[in-house]
Amino acid sequence: MRIAFLGTSAFACPALKALAEAHAIVLVITQPDRPAGRKRELRPSAVKNSALDFGLRIAQPERINSKEGITLLREAAPEAIVVASYGQFLSTKVFSLPPLGTINIHASLLPRYRGAAPINWAIIRGETETGVTTFFIEKGMDSGKILVQRACPIGPDETAGELHDRLAALGAEAILETLRSIEEGTARPRAQQEEEATLAPKLSRADGKIDWTRSARDIHNLVRGLNPWPGAFTHLGAEAVKIHRTTITGIGHGAITIGTITLQESGRLLVGTGDELIEILEIQKECRPCTSGKAFLNGLRGDTRFS
Repeated sequence: MRIAFLGTSAFACPALKALAEAHAIVLVITQPDRPAGRKRELRPSAVKNSALDFGLRIAQPERINSKEGITLLREAAPEAIVVASYGQFLSTKVFSLPPLGTINIHASLLPRYRGAAPINWAIIRGETETGVTTFFIEKGMDSGKILVQRACPIGPDETAGELHDRLAALGAEAILETLRSIEEGTARPRAQQEEEATLAPKLSRADGKIDWTRSARDIHNLVRGLNPWPGAFTHLGAEAVKIHRTTITGIGHGAITIGTITLQESGRLLVGTGDELIEILEIQKECRPCTSGKAFLNGLRGDTRFS
């Protein structure tokens, strides 16, 4: 099948690889190179790097819905368009262009967690299962007819970064199954149940602020749901501190004040929350490398309360 592939982030790369090995990729469209790092040097997207490895034709229009973007797709004449973590909404002129439709790979079991950050929000909200969905793009955000869904469990300590990699691989399997069913005429698209829809809005750094009055479980889910980006953080005095990994202890906080570090257990960085003590396993001060909770505790001076 002749495929045009639209993608930007690393989530899309396993799908691009799988498609390049099984189908004819006539065009890869990805976001323009963007400034990144302290020096703000232009960097290509993960998908661009992957497409270069396969020797695929690449285009980077600023807007996919522009005359340039639509012309690129028309000239490529794909039978289907596959979209994975591209980063722009597609107009009707774009998604209605290929005869076999435009198919998106989404990292949730739709209609749950529609939006930009489904992996993060599934973990933050304490879900124990998620998955991937392929669906026909239509008007509306992630609301088109479902083609294939594959579920997978979420580990109790799994981070968003770790789950991301598993779902990216699962998405590659799902899109191959999807295209195979379309080619064979066995695809059975089904409408989403709107009453079951939930949202997964785009994250910002401010979403990472830890509220120590919440339960240990809620804080643990926030920390792992925002690892590696944007990261959960708190303050120790005037200094911002990032929390990378935690674990649930099941130990009641007793008289320990919420947000206060307890020194009662040697070698464990324990903090009072709204219901019990939580252990911090990995922590990072500003402009410092990440360190273990034990090393942080050994070097603790002055303030012993997070806020």
